[in-house]
Amino acid sequence: MNKAHKFVDCDPDLCTGCTVCEYACSLEKDGVFNPIRSRIRAVRIYPSGNLAIACRMCEDAPCVIACPRDALEQSEIDGHIIVDEDRCDGCGWCVEACDFGAITVGPDAVAMVCDLCDGEPVCIEVCPVEALSWQTRETAARKARIAATAARIAASEAAEGEK
Repeated sequence: MNKAHKFVDCDPDLCTGCTVCEYACSLEKDGVFNPIRSRIRAVRIYPSGNLAIACRMCEDAPCVIACPRDALEQSEIDGHIIVDEDRCDGCGWCVEACDFGAITVGPDAVAMVCDLCDGEPVCIEVCPVEALSWQTRETAARKARIAATAARIAASEAAEGEK
């Protein structure tokens, strides 16, 4: 599996929780404005902020491994999870296995997960504050390290200022 597979990532410092991504996804995938049918989830984390969650295209995806009916497989091309709707019985084991909460069982009792819209995710295009972007695990980890270092520096400077 190629570790450089891209996924849709959300910058929580920019996300407003508007849910436009959810509506755009459900319209693109199912032809309805219904966030229950979305493959991306807007989550409010009170009091700190908002975040949109989509599949991270995990290497050796736990959701695929957990499926007792072999209804899920991972694309060799871009890493997205492919759901065989005829085999999926909506048991939810994939939901339990996902560390990110990025896979759900929809109203039709079939697993729903981001398929990257054939390489052009609608959610990224419609996000009014540009909080959504393409990432790889490596770039996401790098950004997290930079943010953590910046936070430590700010805390250190604040502590120095209090002396």
